[in-house]
Amino acid sequence: MIEISRDAYNQIIGEALDEYPLEMCGLLVGPSPDRAPEFHATRNDDASARVYTVNPKDFMRIDMAADERGWEINGVVHSHTHSEPYPSATDVAAAVGPHWHYVIVSLKRQAPEVRSYRIADGEIIEEQIAVL
Repeated sequence: MIEISRDAYNQIIGEALDEYPLEMCGLLVGPSPDRAPEFHATRNDDASARVYTVNPKDFMRIDMAADERGWEINGVVHSHTHSEPYPSATDVAAAVGPHWHYVIVSLKRQAPEVRSYRIADGEIIEEQIAVL
């Protein structure tokens, strides 16, 4: 399970809607592997409605700021503009490791749908999101 603050959750939804029709992306940051009180939007270097790449400079800036506080990047967020909130083959291939949370916001329907997963050795495991 990943615990996401209400503020971070609202920022995620807002960023997905603001960036539409392109995929948005960003990083989850927290004091422990399963707590994410912060969401940091990043540039999608692909500027695409189908794929995303977190801007490396944004990643480094966020990682350094988190490290200075003893926190860590513990997940990545992106939107699917026209498909289900489920990891694509591209998402699975780009997965960093089983310790990260992969949060996907689908804008396929009228209301955004948010799901989270762990991806390990190509296996996709859905997990609960607790919004606190």
